[in-house]
Amino acid sequence: QVQFVESGGGLVQPGGSLRLSCAASGFAFSNYVMSWYRQAPGKERELVAGITPGGVSTKYGDSVKGRFTISRDNAKNTVYLQMNSLKPNDTAMYYCNAAMNLVTTAPLYSWGQGTQVTVSS
Repeated sequence: QVQFVESGGGLVQPGGSLRLSCAASGFAFSNYVMSWYRQAPGKERELVAGITPGGVSTKYGDSVKGRFTISRDNAKNTVYLQMNSLKPNDTAMYYCNAAMNLVTTAPLYSWGQGTQVTVSS
């Protein structure tokens, strides 16, 4: 079955950095757009970033442009999210999932357990 295992979250001070990883299995990873999403308490889940199968094209949410970078390693079935200049508003549970394309970024599969990112001094 399809599985996503997110890792790399933690507590970081404002202005700090974290690198999230998501190991995927159970589907043809290299054929799919992969995306990161996040959900803060009391808010809807939102798209953070997406990347095309070959890694050539990316898409970012307005609130993270210029601070976050998505990348992937198809040999390892893993997608990454480098997060720099973190802000308290970035505090959320972060999830990855496959998507149809960078326009229709609705997730295709059930969610993994996510990884918690907390930005606080």
